[in-house]
Amino acid sequence: MNITIVDYKSGNISSVINSFNEVAKDKVKIEVTSDLNKIKSSDKVVLPGQGSFKSCVDGLNNINGLVDALNEFAINNKKPLLGICVGLQMFADIGYEETETKGLGWISGKVQKIDNQNGKYKLPHIGWNQINMVKESKIFKNIENNSHMYFVHSYEFIPEDKNVISATTEYSSNVVCAVQKENIFGTQFHPEKSDKIGLKIIGNFINL
Repeated sequence: MNITIVDYKSGNISSVINSFNEVAKDKVKIEVTSDLNKIKSSDKVVLPGQGSFKSCVDGLNNINGLVDALNEFAINNKKPLLGICVGLQMFADIGYEETETKGLGWISGKVQKIDNQNGKYKLPHIGWNQINMVKESKIFKNIENNSHMYFVHSYEFIPEDKNVISATTEYSSNVVCAVQKENIFGTQFHPEKSDKIGLKIIGNFINL
């Protein structure tokens, strides 16, 4: 089996690469690339994302054919894809960070700034927070509810269809922190920075 981590210059993804290699050991081939043919022929794809919504979308669009390759992989061929942080946010139709930016449109919804209640809550939301699992998801296999995950974000994904939400976290309001729509999985938290439980989530994705 081969898993591709998409490298589209979206900030430092070394911790994502390291944690996947750690979990995969030598049983699974992990490749980090923006090569369209390698992405299309992968068994699974990981879409990381660091920085702003706009900078990540621009990064995808700057590589000729990359968005088409991801659409073919996830939407046409329905192969498993995991979006992490802004990687999840880009599933939306639209994001409002920096400027109004069109997302991938895989899961209808928008990405907007967390309402920090006039400064009552610090932004970005950084650190460990409990997640509340609202529906079963294969990537949460053998993960206890209310486990702590590591977050770094100021924006939240608000999907139109609440049935895609698999977990939320309490920060100023109920913030969506994991989604699943068929073969498409996303986490707002960083499993690669969430210690052993995060590695377990990565393992669950690898073993899908």
